[in-house]
Formats: sequence, C-alpha cells, structure tokens
Amino acid sequence: MTVISTGSTTTPSGRAARLAGPAGPVRPARPACPVVSELRLAAFASHRRAVIPLGPLTLLAGVSGTGKSTALRAYEALARLAAGDPLEDVFPDPAAWVPERAGADAQGRRGFRLGCTVEGPAGPVRLDLAVQAEPTLRIVGERLSDGAETLLSTALRDPGRSAVQAAWHTAGAVAVTRAPFPDDRLGTALLPLRVAGATDGELRVLAAAEQVVVALRPAFVCDPQPRRMRATVPVGEGRLTSSCDNLAEVLYRTHGQCAQRHARLVASAHTGCAGQVTGLTVERLGDGTVQARTERGPGYSTPLGRLGDGELRYLAFALVLLTGPHVLAVDPAAEVPSAMQALTVLADGFDRSLDVRQTGELLALAASICASGHMRLLATVTEATAASARGTEGVTVVDLAP
Repeated sequence: MTVISTGSTTTPSGRAARLAGPAGPVRPARPACPVVSELRLAAFASHRRAVIPLGPLTLLAGVSGTGKSTALRAYEALARLAAGDPLEDVFPDPAAWVPERAGADAQGRRGFRLGCTVEGPAGPVRLDLAVQAEPTLRIVGERLSDGAETLLSTALRDPGRSAVQAAWHTAGAVAVTRAPFPDDRLGTALLPLRVAGATDGELRVLAAAEQVVVALRPAFVCDPQPRRMRATVPVGEGRLTSSCDNLAEVLYRTHGQCAQRHARLVASAHTGCAGQVTGLTVERLGDGTVQARTERGPGYSTPLGRLGDGELRYLAFALVLLTGPHVLAVDPAAEVPSAMQALTVLADGFDRSLDVRQTGELLALAASICASGHMRLLATVTEATAASARGTEGVTVVDLAP
C-alpha cells in the first residue's frame, strides 16, 4: 500500500519537518495537547507497511478498495483499546483484519499489526501492537518507545496461559520490572495502575503511557443517518450518538446553553440548507418526545425531518464541530483537564450526500475549529473533494494508492 501525502501541514514522509535557522535545525514546538501524528498499518487488512501522517484536519482519498475506511477502523480500534475496552469487543471478527493471503505459521497462527505515533510534552512516543487473530484472539506483542529506548514491551511466552510477559523501564535499583499482563487488554493503558512512579525511569514510562492514552481515547465516530434523524426522540441526557439520530434531543439541551454557538449553528444552517433559515428550535410534543424545526421567517417553520439527506448530514457535522466533546457520546480521560485533551472526530464518507457548496463550507468550518488544537478531524472523502481541498491551508490530504 503506497501512501502519498499532500497539503500544507505535513511533508511527504509524514514526519515533522526540521526548520533550518541560523543556529541549525530546530524541531517545531511540541503541541500543548497530545495528538496522534502518525498511523502505522504494518499488516492490517489491505494495508502493508502503510504510514499515514495525520494533521489537525486530515482527509483520506483514493479509489475504491485502497483502504480508506479500514484506516479509520484501525484508529477507532486503537482509541477503544486505549480506553480499556477488551480485545474481543474491539475486534468481534478478528479474521477480517488479517492481511489477505497471509499464511499461518507452524502453530497455525495468523494475525495483524498496527500502531501510531503520539506527539506531546513527552516528545514523540511510538506504540506498536501485534494481535493474534487465529486460532485464538490475543495480544501477542506490544512495544511503547520514546525514540531513545523501549519503555514497555510485552511478549507471549506461554501459549497455554491468557497472559503476556510485560517488561517496563525502571532505571532504579532494578533496571527493568517484569510482570504478567492480561493478553486481552492494551498494556499501555494498564501502566498507570501498575507503575508506582518511584524512579525517574518509571516517571518517564508513565508520562509516555499517559500521553498515548490521552491522545487516543477521546475519539468520536460520526456517521449521520438521515433516515433515523427524521424521527421524534425522547428527552434524555442530550449526548449526541454516532448516527446523530437524537439530533433534536441535543438541540433541545444546547439551544439555550450557549447563545453564541447556537447563532453560529443557525448561520451554518442558513448557508448549507436550501432556502432561508433564521433559527433552529425544538418543539416538545404531547407524548414527551421532541422535534427539531427550522425557522423560515416570522411565523413560519418546518420540521427538521423534511430536510434532504445532504442537509441533515451537513447540519449534524456542523453541530459536532461547533459543540465539541461536551455533548458527544465520548469517554475522555476524566482525570486530565479538558484543556489538555484534543477530541478526534472520525468521519467515514464525510462528503456523502453533500453538494460542492456544503462540502466546502464544512471544510472551512472544520479548518477553523481544528486550528485551535482542541479538535481534530480524520475523514474519508471522494476524489473530487480531495482535489478541491489540496493546497488549502490547514488541510492535509493523504492519497492511498494500491
């Protein structure tokens, strides 16, 4: 799988460029929030040795079959593992991610490999993961490193036990500490529970592990489903689902909480929807459900369900970008201040059902929001959208080629 990066925020290699100056090369400033700067798919479904650079706003392009959706699925899997989800929940059909034509070893084992690089206060930290899919699903190898040395490594020593042998950097009276870890969980996510932080080496391990978890964990898969968005919904806690089917409920919660953001959402709706939109309101019905409506002028409004598929998807993405993690069904690291976390929105088929005008407006909004550093967008798009976005400030276009 060949990966070609274009755009204004990354170099073709996907690594941060060195900036030459009078005093010699210097590295760009480290981001305040830990962020995933690179996704590596060493052997994952159709990908082999693929390195995908990630910026604040990254669009994955390529012809059908080049693995755009697969790349998003890999990112989502890493995010869920970082949140502590068990392996069988993250990969319910593990054989689907084994590379095609991958043969089994002498013990009949097949699997896949993926990883990422996270930039942050601890510098660039690499996480690499080897998963056995057959005959049983388990993590057989994990490596956490900061460039200088390996901070955590795990290996399967006894196939008869549901555990791997973990070793992490200590740099104290004992150079390395070893202990068994479960083979169905990400070891990096378990380190804060296992490492005391009593030595400089352990503090270094903890800083690297926490940086990876904080960067990966806040991820929101967004795939608005217009058919489901048209129905009235009961009032709940007001956290937007991945399908955005409870859009009316979220508007019911948020329309009075932040007048400025709501005004921006109304302005976006006016830009992206056919006809005039002067407001977005929510009507509570007699059966306890709510229905969103678009205000079209004095005394005239229409139910949101009458909008076209493209209009509904456009409005859902605008809401996600403008409201952020506080109203989304995500699970950020509660022990870390929100100002130190960046939410990553994963959107497969970002421009599906959208016209050129709607896509352009959403990308401009996303570039503006993502520039703040507290939200990132990783999306798959059509070749037409990628072509128009190339060279746009703040947008990274990554071409996946067979």
